Amino acid sequence: MKKYTVFNSAGKFTALLVLITIFLTPFVIVNAGERGVLMEFGKVQDRILGEGIHTIVPLVHTVKKLSVRVQNQEISAEASSKDLQDVFTDVALNWHIIPESANTIFQQIGDEKNIIQRIINPAVEEVLKEIMAKYTAEEIITKRGEVKSDVDNALSTRLDNYHIAVDDISLVHVHFSERFKEAVEGKQVAEQEAKRAEFIAIRAAKEAEAKVNLAKGEAEVNRLLRDGLTTEILQRQAIEKWNGKLPLIVGKETPKFWNLSELLQSDEN
Repeated sequence: MKKYTVFNSAGKFTALLVLITIFLTPFVIVNAGERGVLMEFGKVQDRILGEGIHTIVPLVHTVKKLSVRVQNQEISAEASSKDLQDVFTDVALNWHIIPESANTIFQQIGDEKNIIQRIINPAVEEVLKEIMAKYTAEEIITKRGEVKSDVDNALSTRLDNYHIAVDDISLVHVHFSERFKEAVEGKQVAEQEAKRAEFIAIRAAKEAEAKVNLAKGEAEVNRLLRDGLTTEILQRQAIEKWNGKLPLIVGKETPKFWNLSELLQSDEN
């Protein structure tokens, strides 16, 4: 009888604690940056609990809190380019759950961990394979902004179907196989050598052209000088440079001075 009384007392005390717990917790607090998914006997309800305090019916209602803040996910993926080069990409994705769809995404997918593993990671890998296949390896490097834009648009469309918004995506690091790197370096060296040879050829042609033009110019000057040296001009230049002394002519005969009038007369004849 004594044992029964003790057991009965313990049962009453436990029941009292349960009742106290039930009556003291008829509410739930949803913190900043969260949404509460309200469930009634485990069934997801249409009502979404926003930030703040909310009254619930204990034992009937349960609440699952989901973060709707921007979250960062870093993913490494492998793909192939249009020219069948292996492309290794490190992606940084900023995303968040659309607050108005928190109950739907929890019902269909689950919490944040399930969202990342089952939706985001596979979507990023699939989109990268799809977009990288549209570009050659060289274009992936030279058109990086265009590639990023294509990845952003395709991933945003895909994740929107799962009530996930893409805030930003960054192609942190894009690299290729060692064999491709060596091929690129060899091509760059060849291009530099070709440009150098082209520059030398152009410079040589310019120098030859300059020499030809110089020779043509000198020939033209000589022609003009030759055509312009008439008898009258030569006589005038001789007179302008004459110092006033007649030249002395020495021969077998007696030396005599050259008569200027005779000189001019002989030139005219």
